[in-house]
Amino acid sequence: MSKLYLTTGFLGAGKTTFLKNFIRLFAGQKIQLIVNEFGQEGVDGVLLSELDAFLQEISGGSVFCSCRIDQFEKALRESADVSADVILVEASGLSDPTGVRKLFHQTGRFPHIEYQGGICLIDAVRFPKLYATARTCVKQLAASDVAVINKIDRASAEQLEETLTLVRGQRPDMPVLQTSFGAADSSILELLENARALPEGGLTLTADLSLRKLNIQLAPTITAYELQKFIEMFLEETFRVKGFISTADGLRFADCVGNVAKVEPCTIDVPEERLGWLTVLSGAKMPVRAAVKEACKWYKPHILAVT
Repeated sequence: MSKLYLTTGFLGAGKTTFLKNFIRLFAGQKIQLIVNEFGQEGVDGVLLSELDAFLQEISGGSVFCSCRIDQFEKALRESADVSADVILVEASGLSDPTGVRKLFHQTGRFPHIEYQGGICLIDAVRFPKLYATARTCVKQLAASDVAVINKIDRASAEQLEETLTLVRGQRPDMPVLQTSFGAADSSILELLENARALPEGGLTLTADLSLRKLNIQLAPTITAYELQKFIEMFLEETFRVKGFISTADGLRFADCVGNVAKVEPCTIDVPEERLGWLTVLSGAKMPVRAAVKEACKWYKPHILAVT
């Protein structure tokens, strides 16, 4: 029997960092990772590839959406061949996982899997704004069993209290952990084990948050400084910007949330097909395409494609 844990949370909440820490709680066990990203090119899978686990990636949509649920179910069926002790699923930051219990409670569908519950990662600073504008945040919280409020080191007392108030207002029954840098210890397993079961609900096969997505291919002639300044020109109109970019100064990993442009040197091995592409995710009312078009005018010699 494989124990399955779901990690969810909006873009930039720290799911991948949390998962790196969470996986250590299962030392000595055979682990299968299923990593889901909304963009075409998986970034989190590359970041997690060095972990001692059998890794599968599902990109191009949420595993709980009709466009990718067949792939998700196939990966779950294949997990019987892997004979994993633990299955860890990192859902897309834009996913609506409200149908997860229905999926695993259907008699005989996945007899080798025992669903252990969902963990919702929450950005202590950005959550109040996102909760008011992105319906996905509400659904992710509704489908989870434990809330992990992350990045408390960056939050003011007022921001943290507002985040806690929103979580408790929607889910007064939910255990809440507060942490920084995605730290995880065995207490979270105890909370999951003791968490009150939620109603199953119906399996949601609808599209996720109304989304705008762009992919930008950059030439390796761009410098690291130019890359950061290029991203800053449209960053405020986005939820998330991610990608591995070869620059004139070496390989860089762009991992940007909100209005903070984070572009850092990267030393891990990245497959050639993953290099050179920025994935830009934003909401329906954000004028990201116009902002990207303007930025591309300024850095035209380095722009290979925008799709």
